[in-house]
Amino acid sequence: MTQIIDSLSDISSRYQALFVDLWGCLHNGVEHFPAAAAALQAYRAQGGTVLLLTNAPRPRSDVEAQLHRMGVPDDAWDTIATSGDSARLAMFSGAVGQKVWFMGNPETDLNFFSPLQVAENPVEITRVPLEDAEGIVCCGPFDPMADPAVNRPQFLYAKQKGLKLLCANPDIVVDRGETREWCAGALARLYTEMGGESLYFGKPHPPIYDLARRRLAEIGRQVPDSQILAIGDGAHTDVDGAMGEDIDSLFITGGLAAAETATTDQPEESALEAYIEKEMINPTYVIGKLR
Repeated sequence: MTQIIDSLSDISSRYQALFVDLWGCLHNGVEHFPAAAAALQAYRAQGGTVLLLTNAPRPRSDVEAQLHRMGVPDDAWDTIATSGDSARLAMFSGAVGQKVWFMGNPETDLNFFSPLQVAENPVEITRVPLEDAEGIVCCGPFDPMADPAVNRPQFLYAKQKGLKLLCANPDIVVDRGETREWCAGALARLYTEMGGESLYFGKPHPPIYDLARRRLAEIGRQVPDSQILAIGDGAHTDVDGAMGEDIDSLFITGGLAAAETATTDQPEESALEAYIEKEMINPTYVIGKLR
């Protein structure tokens, strides 16, 4: 039975580590949420470990730099696991071939192709036109405001060639401030619906959780799943992912689901119940905003 709580401190003593989503929980793509950062600082001050678990299609060094630009305090978190790093490991292992067609923002996403030191015998990756590609690397749409259907002609060609699409961010949409944008997950979903094969490495899929556990081990923390709480605003990324990993979850309703759950400070109970039933999710706890 899902429990609505007033603050993270109501339940935090039950867990040794938090897997915390970023977008919609700790920031909105433009600025960070001070109350959320303060809650994580307080949790760490009591001995807890905070792992930031994000579907950002970039290396963790890029995410760390973004957090600094937004003013997120360094003592609000311990380590970071990104879907970008999980997907990069697969790419450098040859999951979609050596010659790839890149989809994404050339100003922000090209670090995806920077060398990955942990890969054993990495294959050499070359970005090529679609006609010459052995696979697709998708960090996001070329235009995040355009309907994903604009990619149908290229996807039809790619499907006919039997190309696999590596999706570096399974999120369908994200809210940048007040503006909703399409993400790589929307393109991967379209490609799959058209009969193509998409490979996923972020939430809710297992590879990113495997990476998260390795990140904890890197900093000397071996935490049983029963002592991990996943926090996020994505019903089908954060909550579904936690359910799949058999770990508890705290659903932030004031993010992507704010309208559907009638959330201002806290969700309206009947709206929340209807949303949970419609989306077929079962979060352990719910709160309007992380605090």
